[in-house]
Amino acid sequence: MGKEALDCVLVPLGLALMVGYHAWLLLRIRRRPATTVIGVNSINRRIWVRHIMEEPSGKHAVLAVQTIRNNIMASTLLASTAITLSSLIAVLMSGGSRGGGGGGLLPGAPLVVGATGEAALSAKFFAILVCFLVAFLLNLQSIRYYSHTSTLVNVPLRAHRLRRPGLAVDYVTGTLNRGSYFWSLGVRAFYFSCPVFLWLFGPIPMFAACTAMVCALYFLDVCEDWEEEHDGEHGVSGDETPGQGKDVGEQQV
Repeated sequence: MGKEALDCVLVPLGLALMVGYHAWLLLRIRRRPATTVIGVNSINRRIWVRHIMEEPSGKHAVLAVQTIRNNIMASTLLASTAITLSSLIAVLMSGGSRGGGGGGLLPGAPLVVGATGEAALSAKFFAILVCFLVAFLLNLQSIRYYSHTSTLVNVPLRAHRLRRPGLAVDYVTGTLNRGSYFWSLGVRAFYFSCPVFLWLFGPIPMFAACTAMVCALYFLDVCEDWEEEHDGEHGVSGDETPGQGKDVGEQQV
């Protein structure tokens, strides 16, 4: 009973640690986007879209299509991997249920500390299956927005004479950013699947993986250099500071 109680304590604690970190990351992106990799990438995507759409000759159209095509290929690869792993997990679950063995995963193995029954094993496989299915759906949405962007980004700004050209740039940037956000969320779903997979070997490896992953993601998600460089430029340029600050603020929104 003591070993099985570890699942009720360490597994929710590990998941709460992962969810809490991403809630903090979301709050930081909303308040200080220039200090996160996701926020900095969003700012640069806006600059890239404006650069592509403001080119009157249209010579950057091929570059835009190739760039977005590479993003579509990356999302397609992750989506294909996710649905393949989901099918594999489903086959393992159905095969285990037909086998009727109640020994669970590695029965009697000293390395597996925690619940090892058939019901616990089914719950673990189902959690992994959910992670991969969510990753598949998120990458599918990413492909959808990237496909829209590949057409919208090639519409020149001079075609929007009856409207504000800035609104067209904002719309294309928003579409491109949504595709990137869905792709990032799909990658995060793969990240979530790693601790859940280690849950097959017990709640202790699962909690250790959650802790290690949060520490690693912090160094991958936080970017202090961009904000420090931007503040330094503001300190050097005196008269241009208000205009530049307004422009960067609009980009961050």
